[in-house]
Amino acid sequence: MNPTAPPARAGAVAPQALSAAWLGERLELLIGPLRGVRLCLAYSGGLDSSVLLDVLAALRGTRGLRLRALHVNHHLQPQAQAWARAAAQRARRLRVPFERLDAPVARTAGESLEAAARAARYAALAAHLQPSELLVTAHHQEDQLETLLLALLRGAGVRGLAAMSPVASWRGTRLLRPLLPVSRAQLERYAREHALEWSEDPSNLDERFDRNYLRRRVLPLLRARWPAVAATVSRSAAHLGEARGVLEQLARVQLAPARDGAALRVSVLRRLRGPERRNALRHWIGECGLVPPDHRRLHEIAGPLLRSRADASAVVRWRGGELHRHGDRLFAQRAGATEVPSLSCIWDWRREPWLELPDGSALGLMREPHGDVCLSALPARLQVDFRRGGERLHVSAGHAPLKDLLRSEGLAPWERPSVPLIGDGARIIAVADLWLDPAYRLGRPRGGQHEEPCEGREGREGREGREGPRGGPGTGQRCAQRGRFRWRRSEG
Repeated sequence: MNPTAPPARAGAVAPQALSAAWLGERLELLIGPLRGVRLCLAYSGGLDSSVLLDVLAALRGTRGLRLRALHVNHHLQPQAQAWARAAAQRARRLRVPFERLDAPVARTAGESLEAAARAARYAALAAHLQPSELLVTAHHQEDQLETLLLALLRGAGVRGLAAMSPVASWRGTRLLRPLLPVSRAQLERYAREHALEWSEDPSNLDERFDRNYLRRRVLPLLRARWPAVAATVSRSAAHLGEARGVLEQLARVQLAPARDGAALRVSVLRRLRGPERRNALRHWIGECGLVPPDHRRLHEIAGPLLRSRADASAVVRWRGGELHRHGDRLFAQRAGATEVPSLSCIWDWRREPWLELPDGSALGLMREPHGDVCLSALPARLQVDFRRGGERLHVSAGHAPLKDLLRSEGLAPWERPSVPLIGDGARIIAVADLWLDPAYRLGRPRGGQHEEPCEGREGREGREGREGPRGGPGTGQRCAQRGRFRWRRSEG
């Protein structure tokens, strides 16, 4: 036996009794040395997370890690405020920094309360993680059993049946579940031995929820017949996790030649066999941060959507996401991202170099020595609008339709309405960072000594019969202030 293996293996199996020493080995097995590591615990105040908080707090001195706790209040129960206060007191006694997050639950049509609360909770946690923090949750062995059985009842594939990974990439950081080998009985024993207090959520008794029904009605029968069911099913989940890893690696290899910026090349995807194609698409959709489509829609994407005519602008939608085909490219985005922004914005660009737009994108105007925008030609306040149809651009030869520019830039039809139009009065002077009105455009600096002349607002007005500059550079005047528009597109 390799003499270096036992310490790592010690944390990989269920402990005889939960302890700080075991958890330290477990965490080092998952993420390496702990000194200086910043952990943030999702702390509900229930039994599981209260035990994990206590054990992690004990590890700070021996392993040198840093710990913080976040409590999410959904306001679903009358006792929610009291639970938050109790959680804060327990964290304070352990000298663990604590923050309460308010995350009301908004359900969409057909969405379960469980799913909506889970989405709101993880969104709140992600928004409040600090740089380089890892999120830790207190999921344990029975949680893994319930998750796998529910996935089986939904007809999930390998990814779903692999259930929860002990460590996973998540929203730019890592999500740790170090207690997956630990049973609830071991958590209860630890809590009794250390005289811990915790809050009980009465909704855990409500058998209308699938997980509660499974926990209260089905699992007791399984345990009576097969006492080790949680441990053995967890092993199956681990085997399926290995298979999932192999499939993900295959997907990455097969996606590589298909990648085209944020899109995939349809012609490359069509060369894959059906199962490989669906595996690659499923992986890519997950990379895009979208909930995977159901079995029927995945087959629709891998089949009819990819076989559709290149000029058909085909689309497949599901709850949480949508895929669009445009020519030989396939695009993924969150559901509703194609809605046209309806609000106009006034942008004081000198005070706000970046303007956040309604669709989650942002528009910037950066001072750059080699930029093409003559800043002194711009009004102090710009108007930002979105396409309504029929817009025309001022070009050197007269006018040109905006739609022709957007088409020539390769923007798909559903992307075009969200392109910001920057105006000086009624005139469009820039289209995001894609096009700039020649009257406001500067040529390249020549040897760093002279600037190319720009006409600007005042020069244009003077040419139209008005005299006297009002702050702009004027026709043929030199512009010493250069900048560049930047458009940071929405991740959706």
